[in-house]
Amino acid sequence: MKVTVDDEKCCAAGTCVMVAPEVFDQREEDGIVILLDPTPAAELHDAVRECVQVCPAGAIQVSEDA
Repeated sequence: MKVTVDDEKCCAAGTCVMVAPEVFDQREEDGIVILLDPTPAAELHDAVRECVQVCPAGAIQVSEDA
């Protein structure tokens, strides 16, 4: 799995950080997403997929090929 984020789309909701804090964080100054791990371990894949589904801005993308 390869994760990418579009910080231009991010609305700083923070849902991704609550669901997968090992993979996502937020900038202190504005809450915009920070991708901590673009290739998360297999045990985090379900959580990352949930983040894609619940992101209100559609700022998280996943490629299952990697």
